[in-house]
Amino acid sequence: MPTNKNALARIAILDALLADRHHYYSLDDLTEKCNERLEEIGVSTVTRRCIEKDIDFIEGASFGGNIDKGTINGKYCLRYADASFSIFTKKLSDDEKNLLQEILSTIGQFEGLDDFEWIDDLKQRLDVEERPQIISFSNNPFLKNSNLLGLIFNYISHKNVVKVSYSAFVKEKAGIEFHPYLLKQYNDRWYLIGAADSDGKILNLALDRITSIEPVADKEFVEPAEDFADRFEDIVGVTVIDGKSLEHIVFWVGDVSKDYVESKPLHGSQKIINADDDLRQQFPTLKNGRFFSIDCIANYELIRELSSFGRELIVLTPDDVRERVVGWFTGAVERYRPLISSLPR
Repeated sequence: MPTNKNALARIAILDALLADRHHYYSLDDLTEKCNERLEEIGVSTVTRRCIEKDIDFIEGASFGGNIDKGTINGKYCLRYADASFSIFTKKLSDDEKNLLQEILSTIGQFEGLDDFEWIDDLKQRLDVEERPQIISFSNNPFLKNSNLLGLIFNYISHKNVVKVSYSAFVKEKAGIEFHPYLLKQYNDRWYLIGAADSDGKILNLALDRITSIEPVADKEFVEPAEDFADRFEDIVGVTVIDGKSLEHIVFWVGDVSKDYVESKPLHGSQKIINADDDLRQQFPTLKNGRFFSIDCIANYELIRELSSFGRELIVLTPDDVRERVVGWFTGAVERYRPLISSLPR
């Protein structure tokens, strides 16, 4: 099966030649014409045998191209039985239509994506019928600036450097020149992640805090120095703390929440600690429940996640992570105490 770039170019050329009703092409003709066009686009020429294999591939189950092979005006020729057939306009099966509809619905689920009007046009051209949505992803329809998703998607796709004005919670940041790399959703909020042009520092900009964004003309786009697929592997959320090491975090979860935590891990590294006799002897007050471990960087989002289970989750080690979680609850109690004491009894 042809899979490389040169093979795909040959398949596209042969597809057009086989649909041509103004010429009669033999196998030698197809080889010659294909090589002429390959040379025009700077691709290596091929042998007659290679073209034969490509035609077999077009006829095969992958595309199902029905090719007539016979004598026309005394010449043995090859061409599509249906002149309107093309491997690039192959009719979609019902399963393919259903999957494509779901993908298009997922992309287009956000309100106000002005730069995604092509989705409706694509549905029409592919004859994909509307139907009730089958898969529903988490989406906040009231999120401020969700209309920027389509615009920023295009900036990233076209590798545009942008100038961003950003209203941070602390202070306004105006006119940051920024190399956008990734749109990432976390906790029903969208973040634009990229590098500051001034020093290359990676920044996370929440879309709802962006006050303006526009492309910078004639500015060379700088590719990311790291694989962003791996950037978030060691954290929960979006906050990467430079220079901070992974920590092996052990925690106990009570009976009410243990199955939930097992089925929905706090982090991809989560493991159940099966041999937990030593831990039960070390922490005798923790009855029943289950012990888990994760290996990740302890950022703000992780501490918030660990704290969200209340008394159902107890961090055991390391000390610094446990103390941060304890501090979370201590601070909450200190804020509640004067409020509660002032209430009538």
